[in-house]
This record gives sequence, C-alpha cells and structure tokens, in this order.
Amino acid sequence: MRRLRLRSSFVFIIYSAIVSFFLLTLITQVGQSDNWSWNSAADNGKIQDSEEQPSEDESKRKPLLAESESVGWMNRKLVVETNSTLKDLFNSINEKLWFFENGTYRPEIGDLYDPVWPCPSCGSRIAEQLMIGPPEAEEPKVKTIFLGNGLGAWSGMRAGAGVFIKSQCPVSSCSLSGRKSDALTADAILFKDSFIFPKHKKPLNQVWIMYMLESPLNTPRVKYQNVINWTATYRMDSDVMAPYESWQYYNPEIKSLPQTVNFAANKTKKVAWFVSNCAAKNNRLEYAKELQKHFEVDIYGGCGTKTCPRKNKDCFAMLQKDYKFYLAFENSNCRDYITEKFFVNGLMNGILPIVMGAPKEDYEKAAPANSFIHVDDYSSPKELAEYLKALDADDSLYNKHFEWRGTGEFINTYFWCRLCAMLHLNPLPEKVYTDYDEWWKGKLSCTSKPWRDLPEYKKSSLQKPKR
Repeated sequence: MRRLRLRSSFVFIIYSAIVSFFLLTLITQVGQSDNWSWNSAADNGKIQDSEEQPSEDESKRKPLLAESESVGWMNRKLVVETNSTLKDLFNSINEKLWFFENGTYRPEIGDLYDPVWPCPSCGSRIAEQLMIGPPEAEEPKVKTIFLGNGLGAWSGMRAGAGVFIKSQCPVSSCSLSGRKSDALTADAILFKDSFIFPKHKKPLNQVWIMYMLESPLNTPRVKYQNVINWTATYRMDSDVMAPYESWQYYNPEIKSLPQTVNFAANKTKKVAWFVSNCAAKNNRLEYAKELQKHFEVDIYGGCGTKTCPRKNKDCFAMLQKDYKFYLAFENSNCRDYITEKFFVNGLMNGILPIVMGAPKEDYEKAAPANSFIHVDDYSSPKELAEYLKALDADDSLYNKHFEWRGTGEFINTYFWCRLCAMLHLNPLPEKVYTDYDEWWKGKLSCTSKPWRDLPEYKKSSLQKPKR
C-alpha cells in the first residue's frame, strides 16, 4: 500500500509538470500576439477578466454582483445587469404591452429588462418594472409587505393578496398586512408619508421602503440614518417611482405622428388657470399677473376674478372648448414634481400647458415630446407672451405641440405589481440610504428661484423653441 502511494505521488508530480509547461507556453504566445490585448478588449466594449463569462442565455437571466461601491448618498452593492432592453422587445413583437389599453403581451417566466434600478440616465423605469416576469420557482414564496403606518394610511386598501390578484400582476405572490405581529417576519415594511420606527431591531434581509407623494417642502423629516433601503416617490431616481401620472410611448422610437385635427379651431380665449393657493413659495401668482399685462390670462378661483367650482365637470369642458393655453404652475419648484395640474388639467384636456415647477429636463423625461412650454425658456413673462402671441396667430405652429398624440398613453403604473415583482428579484441589491433626508431634501431638491437662475442650471444663452 505504501509503494502504491509513492507511485501515485510520482505520477501526479510528472503530470503537474507537463500541464505547467503547456500553460506557460500558451500564456507566452498569447502575450506576444498582436490580435489580443487589454486595449482591444476595451475597444470592443467587452470587459475581459479571469472569470468565465456567462453565455448569452445565462446573461439574460442572472444579474452579476459587482464589488461594493459608494454612490453619493447611498452605499450599496450594485447589481450589474446584462439583460435585454425594452427596445429589443419592441423590435421583435407586434403587440401592445399588457399595461396599455387592450395590451396583450405579458412578461414570461424569468423575463427581466434593463434597467429596473435607478441610475443617472435611466428615467422612470416604470415600463421595465412592469415587464418583470414571474420567478422561475414553481411555487415562489409569498412576500409579505407590512404597512408600517397601518392599513388606514392607504385609502381603501385591504390586507391579503387581493390587490395583486385584482390587478392581474405578472408577479402576484405577495400579501399586504397591517398586523403588528407580522412586522418582524415581513419581507418588507412600507412606510407612507412619515417614518415610524418599528418596535423591533431591523432584520438583515428585511427591506424598508419610504413612500412619499408630496414635495420635500411639505413632508416630515426622517431623522434616522442607514434604515431606508428603497424609496417610492414621484422622483425618477426613486427605486419604485410613484408619479402622479405616467406617459409611455408604444414605441420609444416613434414620438410624433401627423395630425388631422386642428387643435386651435374655434378656441377664442387665450390662457386659463385654476388656482386656490395664493402664497406658493415659487412666486407663481406674481409671474401670472405679470404675464397678464402682456397677454390675456383668466385666473379662476380664490386668487383671481373668475369662478368655476372645482367639482364642476363643465370646467374641464370649458378648457377643451374655449382655451388654447393652461398655466400648469406647481406650488413648489422641486425636482420631478409634476402633478395633475400638468397631466390632467393640461394634456388630457387638449390644451397646451405652460409649466413652472420642475426643471425643463424633468418635464422632457416625463412628458410627451414637445407637449409643453417651460417658463425657464424665456427671460421674462413679457418675452413668453411674445411667443404665445406667435402661436395664437399661427394654427400650424400651435398644432406642432400636439404631434405626440397617438404615439402612446397615460398608463396605470400598477405600483403594487411593480413592488411585488421587485421584491422577488434574485439577488436583490444590498443598498441603504445613508441619509434619506439628504437625498430627499438636500441641495437642489427644491428652489424658490427659477431653475435657470441657479449656477448649476444657468446657461450662457437661453434656448428658444424654433418658430
């Protein structure tokens, strides 16, 4: 037996020497080759490393975890996803996606389209989140979402899986709970409008989510640090965005269509505005009254001279029939803060909105192309009035602002469906907001001045719309 062991050891040594010789030869040849280098790999857009690269099929299903990285206000292990994009899907199907009216195309098991997590240029990611497919497990674990402020904080919401089943969510293996006994074992805790620290120490894998719909100027602080994992707000850099409305193109490559309707026809009045808060911090009323000196503006409500009760449906009919423009002025100038004043009062009523609130680039991300006029494009209300006069006198110029119609829809964003789907992603990114208040209320989240007057947004010359 001892001789056999010695012979086996000798054979192993000889075998190792031969393998080492061939590996050394191969490495030397590769290093001398003109056809392979680190630079050529980078030029081809492919990162080469010592680990085996996943096959194409594997890369579509398995996100790869990168090294831990600090990202401004947030420390997290980034998820580097190598999946298809919705653009790839649009180019391969002839159906509407399921969340559009009469849409039929639903995600299949394991489907995942980039990006689903926030990044500087990723936009809302609502469509990508709605197209997350069911987990590959035959019987996926039901994820429990504990409502940290109670069921009563969510109007009409009931415990259980009802909202996920009723909404026909692609991923529906979730259940809502308001029972305090479920707080410790829940997969996620969702806080609404204010943060109430639970009566238990945070479990390692429990996801704490902060939901806020009002602007940072009208929401309380979250004084605890390193506790919020995900955000759910109207901001586009939220993990699960919860906007007031969401515009989605049928195909992002088609953003305008020829129109056969004259949207200026028979409209004899100029600008309308429904407003009741006369003390907004962004001085919107003062701007509107200055605009009145140069162009016709009818102000309805407590801040003006005209009346039309808010609950009167005829008010919207009047907008559609009589007016060409609407002042969609928000009460706060905050990033991504774009409410129903713009979407409902303006776009959905066939009227051209003049906007004040978020920066222009935020409107461009959230709204149909060329569907609004931003006050920051003009140095003064008087200059804005000159452009409005040009539009009022030229129907063809006015109608160019409506060429987006027919290219998409305002969709139901199915917040609960998206939240459930994201909780089932595997693996989840290990992330926490180091200072939630810094992210939500920090510098440049809101301003009382026009965005164009801030050094970070100021341009050498204002870019006027083409006439």
